[in-house]
Amino acid sequence: MLETTSAPTTILDLTQMGKNARAASYALAKATTAQKRTALFKIADALDANAESILAANQLDLDEGRINGLSAALLDRLDLQNRLGGIANDVRHVAQLPDPVGAVFDENVLENGLKVSKRRTPLGVLGVIYEARPNVTVDVAALALATGNAVILRGGKETFRSNMALIQVLRGALAESGFPQEAVQYIESTDRRYVAEMLKLHQYIDMIIPRGGNALHNFCRENSTIPVITGGIGICHLYVDETAKLDDALAIIHNAKTQRPSVCNALDTLLVNKQIAAEFLPRVTAHLGKDGVTFRAEPRAYEILRNDAQVQTAGDEDFDIEWLSLILGLKVVDDLDEAIAHIRQHSTQHSDGILTQNMDDANRFLDEVDSAVVYVNASTRFTDGSALGLGAEVAISTQKLHARGPMALEALMTYKWIIIGEGHIR
Repeated sequence: MLETTSAPTTILDLTQMGKNARAASYALAKATTAQKRTALFKIADALDANAESILAANQLDLDEGRINGLSAALLDRLDLQNRLGGIANDVRHVAQLPDPVGAVFDENVLENGLKVSKRRTPLGVLGVIYEARPNVTVDVAALALATGNAVILRGGKETFRSNMALIQVLRGALAESGFPQEAVQYIESTDRRYVAEMLKLHQYIDMIIPRGGNALHNFCRENSTIPVITGGIGICHLYVDETAKLDDALAIIHNAKTQRPSVCNALDTLLVNKQIAAEFLPRVTAHLGKDGVTFRAEPRAYEILRNDAQVQTAGDEDFDIEWLSLILGLKVVDDLDEAIAHIRQHSTQHSDGILTQNMDDANRFLDEVDSAVVYVNASTRFTDGSALGLGAEVAISTQKLHARGPMALEALMTYKWIIIGEGHIR
């Protein structure tokens, strides 16, 4: 019989966790590149060595999630069964990236002889709140360690067993590497009151990163006394103009929609220029429909596709939905101006692209679409830390301050001004 998700009944002292994290961050900030790399490789090896117990815990979470009616999108995010090896390899990739701590940039010598520069330093302590994504536990811990940051994690109840198994492995590898285990702490409770408490620990936590739906993001923005980085909610668009190579466009659209539909960089809306719509839209529905995609079409697109059983008329709010499933919105537009206007109205500023052979239009799109990641002739699925060579990511930021797009090493850093003089006075 399946045991239900459980968590310790002991009352947690988040203030003490914050103090421990701050102390650990001081120790991490002094760690050498070699020490951090050794620890990261130990983590990766430990994930491989403990795969059986981690996957067993994950399977229990999956089984309970199915019983509780979790959506296919959430179950997909929760599932580690065929991904744990890739997660371990991402940790190894992070270990081999250049160490950002202490990097010097913007060096200058002023007219008075003062030597001025900026030096990258860790943020300090990260607080990460996330839902059905146990991979986040490892990704965040690895990136935090690589950047000299401590982290306090709070995962969702649907992935409690998976996270506890992962945390045990992570903390064991840290201890073997000579690092304080408090560098990675986990709130071992599914009680939501601890989220509210965490958001008030501004004395100890330097940045909050929520990863989940709109409700979680809004709650963090409205209740946190700590700076919050939001993102990861993607209503993603591709615009196919009249010059696009249609065979290439079909392959790109198919990949963006079907390769992993449950993630934030999957395609939600396809905009098609009116000059090619009658020819191209039936090809889209035939090609994607074979893989189970259904469609929501605005009136001009529906008029072309009205005899296609896979196509429904789009509702008033359908272009404001992150589908996270095999549903694709379709719209015919007059030109680039209308495509950009639609994206500005409906995009969450995550990932949007144009498929075209007109480089003037491509450059206009790049200039005028203000999303975190903007594409020309490529699938939106590349908005991912690992896919972009970052090793992993803690989040995909869709805001404009501090960091945008996949957040990896440099996004977890701040800097200090370094000023060196020779007896200078003002």
